[in-house]
Amino acid sequence: MFNILLAVQIIVAIAMIGLILIQHGKGADAGASFGAGASGTVFGAAGSANFLTRATAVLAAIFFATSILLAILAKDQSNDQYSLEVPATTEVATASEIPTAEKPATTDKKQTEEQ
Repeated sequence: MFNILLAVQIIVAIAMIGLILIQHGKGADAGASFGAGASGTVFGAAGSANFLTRATAVLAAIFFATSILLAILAKDQSNDQYSLEVPATTEVATASEIPTAEKPATTDKKQTEEQ
């Protein structure tokens, strides 16, 4: 499922890049009114802007939806692999089980003074 969504995400991203590069800027309409030949295109003078804008909006919505789904799937996968929780089978040693170093015998000052 993750790989299929990732493939769709990449295809939609490439298609969006293509559609955005094909579209004319706002300043291109002024040149068309003085005989630049934009009215002779496949979609007509205003049809291409409408179609390309709608297609870009649809692809953007698909892109956002796949991004959210991929984030949810990635979160579920990462929780299983990189959990910081201590497994229930791990035994924790109590204070009485921890070995301690033997303390060297101390001598009292009174014992050394008497000798």
